[in-house]
Amino acid sequence: MVTGDSNSKNYKSLFLSDVHLGTRGCQADLLLDFLKNNDAETVYLVGDIIDGWRLKRSWYWPQLHNDVVQKLLRKARKGARVIYIPGNHDEFLRDFFGVYFGGIEVVEQHIHEGANGKKYLIIHGDQFDVVVRHAKWLAFLGDWAYVSALNLNTVLNYGRRKMGLTYWSLSAWAKLKVKNAVNFIGKFEKTLASEARRQGVDGVICGHIHHAADHESDGIHYINTGDWVESCTAVAEHFDGTFEVIHWGEGNALAIIEDGSETGRQVAA
Repeated sequence: MVTGDSNSKNYKSLFLSDVHLGTRGCQADLLLDFLKNNDAETVYLVGDIIDGWRLKRSWYWPQLHNDVVQKLLRKARKGARVIYIPGNHDEFLRDFFGVYFGGIEVVEQHIHEGANGKKYLIIHGDQFDVVVRHAKWLAFLGDWAYVSALNLNTVLNYGRRKMGLTYWSLSAWAKLKVKNAVNFIGKFEKTLASEARRQGVDGVICGHIHHAADHESDGIHYINTGDWVESCTAVAEHFDGTFEVIHWGEGNALAIIEDGSETGRQVAA
């Protein structure tokens, strides 16, 4: 039996990915706040929770990042099933499939049986990214460019805060405006939907591309958990079998959603 904090909201399942602990872009404070206010019977960590790529180049691990890890371990101790499916940035954990770390189970992929009676393939998704699989040097180059955009984000948002404006993500906006990025997202969704169909399941829940989504793709229920660098999103499964993309933030912060418009993030209690 899962026992959460007295004021926390409870779900059947929570899905988190692309946290990138070990990087300056990780919104660890917001994630910790989310974890304090939300509990579930099962918590899926859908890859890129720890950024091993960045940690190899330079060590960055503030107390907040350690607090996030401790909070996840605490959820496991209190009865939640916590399943970790490594991605490309935490691929070092792919040597430990079947191993438990503090009650957290590491697996390659998982078939989740939803309360709606449907089966979902849980996978990070980098396995179906041609660049990551066949041109890793290009993936590293892309990672460098992405970090540069996030650093520019930091400068821009420092100025926005001084002017009393809300957080705005340059990198998230660019994804929705650059044609090649939009095409990549569409192809990624179709590829993951095809893999779900090949495995005989009804849907797929993944991460990797930092773009939260919940819709039908070629007859498959496609869900992407988003990230905790740009948009601070998670996916929750309610006990009635419905899924929800949660945008988490502070005050009246805004998050960019699929159509490029802005919507208020859910505010922590």
